[in-house]
Amino acid sequence: MIIDCHGHYTTAPKALEAWRNRQIAGIKDPAQAPKVAELKIGDDELRESIESNQLKLMKERGCDLTVFSPRASFMAHHIGDFAVSSTWAAICNELCFRVSELFPDNFIGAAMLPQSPGVEPKTCIAELDKCMREYGFVAINLNPDPSGGWWTSPPLTDRWWYPIYEKMVEWDIPAMVHVSTSCNPCFHTTGAHYINADTTAVMQFIQGDLFKDFPTLRFVIPHGGGAAPYHWGRYRGLAQELKKPLLTEQLLKNVFFDTCVYHQPGVDLLTKVIPVDNILFASEMIGAVRGIDPETGHYYDDTKRYVEATGNLSPEDRHKVYEGNARRVYPRLDKALQARGR
Repeated sequence: MIIDCHGHYTTAPKALEAWRNRQIAGIKDPAQAPKVAELKIGDDELRESIESNQLKLMKERGCDLTVFSPRASFMAHHIGDFAVSSTWAAICNELCFRVSELFPDNFIGAAMLPQSPGVEPKTCIAELDKCMREYGFVAINLNPDPSGGWWTSPPLTDRWWYPIYEKMVEWDIPAMVHVSTSCNPCFHTTGAHYINADTTAVMQFIQGDLFKDFPTLRFVIPHGGGAAPYHWGRYRGLAQELKKPLLTEQLLKNVFFDTCVYHQPGVDLLTKVIPVDNILFASEMIGAVRGIDPETGHYYDDTKRYVEATGNLSPEDRHKVYEGNARRVYPRLDKALQARGR
């Protein structure tokens, strides 16, 4: 199987964005706030939004299953308060669940959490539990910066986050570390803020001792790990100066990297620097970079081409990247597939 561990519902029907705009307007003027029941999206609309977009490309590119979560830039945890985020997360997660029900062979859900700046992470537990228990989701997305580019939250290794980690251990799920929209003009959302966050998370995990408290905790760092693989020597050296164990012990038993790197040299570097057991196939298709690369004539986010072309992977290695590692890092996904005879 080809399992894409990083997909977002970026093509949701326009009614979702319209409802969200009304919700945001309602923060200042409660008279404009919509009721949840006013959002009406039928199954036919969902099918059309998927069949003509993600599913079409999955078939063209040879991908079988996508771990599917709400649109990352739409999470916008910095908008409103916890009540706003809670309602919004519930709506977005339900839509991803409905997609997974309509296309059970092709999509399985990962949950957006109702995070809000300054609000304790334990408030997210009810939505997390619901998504695991009722929707059969297999992972969560965790935003290390709900403030939207201002970084007001403690590091991911701080006990502040422990209620989420305890639930991750209980449900045996990984978290993809994924920020949302940047409202800081210094940081472009997808070109800077996303990559900054990926890199920052890696360094926080190196600095802390989180995995002594949670030895089975698992995180996926998206977008190829940000700058970390490119500067792997720097991080090895910093870990050494901090008197930390080797990165194989300090980091790589618990932290994994996806292949959302949009050119061949990038995937070549990733697969040369990072051990194959720590790399998961992903594309984030119809996401941040949707155009065609004039140097190749193919879409930038057609990442399977890069994995196929790199000389750093054997056929056995590619099986790990495409399927084996995802089944190991996402045990609930593996169980769901086995239940379907896959």
